[in-house]
Amino acid sequence: MATQRKDMTCTITCWGIGVLLGIMTTVGLMVVGWSFLQGAFMGVLAWLIVGGVLAVAVCGETGRPKDNAEQIRAEMAAARERVRGATPGITPKPAPSVPADVRSKVQPSAALAGEAELAGRKGSWSYDSGAGHASGAGHDAGTDAAKPATLTAARDGKADDLKKIKGVGPKLEEMLHSMGFYHFDQVASWSEQELAWVDENLEGFKGRASRDEWVAQAKLLAQGGETEFSKRVDGGDVY
Repeated sequence: MATQRKDMTCTITCWGIGVLLGIMTTVGLMVVGWSFLQGAFMGVLAWLIVGGVLAVAVCGETGRPKDNAEQIRAEMAAARERVRGATPGITPKPAPSVPADVRSKVQPSAALAGEAELAGRKGSWSYDSGAGHASGAGHDAGTDAAKPATLTAARDGKADDLKKIKGVGPKLEEMLHSMGFYHFDQVASWSEQELAWVDENLEGFKGRASRDEWVAQAKLLAQGGETEFSKRVDGGDVY
C-alpha cells in the first residue's frame, strides 16, 4: 500500500510540474504577442509532453509499468490531436470534395439577373419579305435584303448633324457616313428589319440604334423639330 501511495505521489508531482510549465508557457507566449488560443494550445502541449516524459522517466519503475510506455505515447499523441483539432487556425480540415458529376448537375434555384433578356435575344435577324415583321432564330439580319437604302454622298454635299441623335457621337457619325447614311430622313425611314440590320453592322456598337431609339429621334429632327438632346448639342453643351 505504501508503495502504491509513493507511486501515485510521484505521478501527481510529475504531472503537476507539467501543469506549471504549461501555464508559464501560455502566459509567456501571450506576453510576447501570441493570442490566447495559440498560447493555450502551446501550454497544453507543453503540459502533455513534459508531464508525460517526467512520469515515464522518473516514475517508470514505481509508477506505470514500463511495458505500458507505448500506450502512454499513444495516449499523448491522441491528446495532442484532439487539442489541435479543437483549436481554430492550427490545422484546418480540408473541405470535402464534390464529385465532378454532381457539380455538373447543380442548377441555380432561381433565374439569374438578365437571364430572361439574354434568352430573348437569342438568334439573329433577317428581312422576311411579305411578312412585315422581324423574327428570331433562323433569320440573318446581316443579309443585303434587310439593308436600308444608302447614299454614296450627302445630298448637295452637306450632311445633317447626326450627332444631334442621342447615342450618336463623332465616331458613330463617321461610321454611319461610311455606311452611306448622312441624313435624318434616312434614319427615320428604317423599318424594323432595316434597324436590325444596322444594329448588327455597327461594329463595336451593336444594338445601339434600337437601344437609343434613333428612328424616333430622327423622325422628329427630319421634320425640323428638336429634342432636349439636340438642344444641348446646338448649345455646345455636348461636343
